[in-house]
Amino acid sequence: MVNISKSFGDVKANDKISFSVKYGEIFALLGENGAGKSTLVNMLSGVYSPDIGEIYVHGQKLRLSSPADSIAAGIGMIHQHFKLIEVMTALENIAIGQEHSFILNKKNIRKKIDDICSKYGFKIDPEKLVRDMSVGEKQTVEILKVLYRGADILILDEPTAVLTPQESERLFDILIRMKEQGCSIILITHKLQEVMEISDRVCVLRHGRVIDTVNTKETTPMELTSMMVGKKVTLSIERPPVKSQEVVLEVRNLSLIDREGIKKLDDVSFKVYSGEILGIAGIAGSGQKELCESIQGIERRKRGEIIFKGENIARLTPRAIFEKGLRISFIPEDRLGMGLVPTMSIVDNVILKDYYMQNGIFLDRTVGEKRAEHIIKMLNVQTPDIYHPVNKLSGGNIQKILLGREIDSNPDFLVTAYPTRGLDIGSAHLIYDELNRQKEKGIGILYVGEDLNILLSLCDRIMVMFEGKIIGTVNAEDATKEEIGLMMLGEKATEVLQ
Repeated sequence: MVNISKSFGDVKANDKISFSVKYGEIFALLGENGAGKSTLVNMLSGVYSPDIGEIYVHGQKLRLSSPADSIAAGIGMIHQHFKLIEVMTALENIAIGQEHSFILNKKNIRKKIDDICSKYGFKIDPEKLVRDMSVGEKQTVEILKVLYRGADILILDEPTAVLTPQESERLFDILIRMKEQGCSIILITHKLQEVMEISDRVCVLRHGRVIDTVNTKETTPMELTSMMVGKKVTLSIERPPVKSQEVVLEVRNLSLIDREGIKKLDDVSFKVYSGEILGIAGIAGSGQKELCESIQGIERRKRGEIIFKGENIARLTPRAIFEKGLRISFIPEDRLGMGLVPTMSIVDNVILKDYYMQNGIFLDRTVGEKRAEHIIKMLNVQTPDIYHPVNKLSGGNIQKILLGREIDSNPDFLVTAYPTRGLDIGSAHLIYDELNRQKEKGIGILYVGEDLNILLSLCDRIMVMFEGKIIGTVNAEDATKEEIGLMMLGEKATEVLQ
């Protein structure tokens, strides 16, 4: 890519960016939220067209004006959120759109899939339904899809975001094998340890420009972070000790069956102490979402008890909990679908929780304006003004608005589901520091996370869920990634804490 520039209105997302990727290389793209990474790879995958600049693939100058052009050029994009049809098999998902006859020749398709699997070391059952697959298997299908179409340049966006450590290691083995076979791989990730482990070179972007491209072996995580944010940043995470044995929240025998009769929570019991961060680990769909929504009062088809400040809140709605003066703040997994109203301004989203308590027919936004300004300053939100619609902000800044609103409401308990998902390293550490400040104030925190390194560094205890059950709870200080990874796959912990 040579001198690539792309603007959206007055915002210059990419400014004369140039880089090259070699045959048989893993090339990492690093940068803060809003640095221009997504815009750049979207031009490479044919979603956007550059305003100026040139793209060369295999030495040939190309104009990639659609994803079909990109696929024809041998470029495959594996998105963070999979693009699969759940009720179809792996084979059908891989072949869809590629076979032009009315009836699929499954024998030929299976042979081609088997050849690709043999070449790169994949393991997959072509006849297995996607809905019955683990997250790692779904990702394998996504990669096979683009390889089946002839791609030899792969772009992976946060590929390990929802994988267990074992699945991540398996993916890395496959990527290294693909690299040895001559494939070129562009890796977008916020996990510096992955960059250091698997990449050959790293290109660092900041404010839409290339800061530098370096050989991975010749740099350090600290140096890369400094390039990303423009200043030195400490990568350590504090873990203040838990000072109290007062139970702030207790869940007793909580079970939940969804409308289709599937048990999402199965006799879940645990305690959270005042000033403690209790981490929750588990592969996607293990019951984390349902547990968070049950505590908050959103999910009500449940049995069991949720004791908070001496009251059983299991049957109460979120508003009833709030009106009782029981302050539970919630950062949901779906920040725009559930946490914020996308088309509303920052101010209106800030006052959304308690606007109905105002007197009179007209809404007074004065307090909301002050709170919005405080949140923007506290979490360094990049926005033109406090009345900017939240859906016009980058994903990381949207997450900061949501987190800031919930913390600013002075909660007694904080439920956080993937609070740093999509955040760059600097912004993520800002959030960890803020969670520790809340912890020091005696607030109990439930932290659902996907990065085991962060869970082990930030949390006091880690509770592992599998298929709606608690497999075990371990002290974060003593546990290992491998131990937690096995528990995430359903293996019992060697030592279970009460």
